[in-house]
Amino acid sequence: MTLPGSLHVINEGLAFFLEVLALAALAWWGWQSADHTAARLLFAVAAPAAAAVVWGLFAAPKARVALPVLGVLAVKALVFGTAVAALHAVGRDRWAAVFAVVVAVNTVLATLDRNALAHRGS
Repeated sequence: MTLPGSLHVINEGLAFFLEVLALAALAWWGWQSADHTAARLLFAVAAPAAAAVVWGLFAAPKARVALPVLGVLAVKALVFGTAVAALHAVGRDRWAAVFAVVVAVNTVLATLDRNALAHRGS
């Protein structure tokens, strides 16, 4: 399934926005996870930084380590799933549920679209 041009662009933009939201959720969780300011800062920076490193290595469009599609999807599930858990941990269960659904739909559409484009180009 190939998305029409404008929907492809919108879905790719949404994917990036969801990635940024995942990092924000992890930072929010990190800030809420400790009592002392130094620990809050450490967790608020370290949690999204770790996710960004994992994403950049394995799931980004120009990832340093090329994984098969299932591997990339597993990394995305790990990062986004952690963000959903972070939202739950800060007491935003509805946000966590909505985020999970939007991520799932976006990821399915993006994966089908990218696979169709890759097969068309080969």
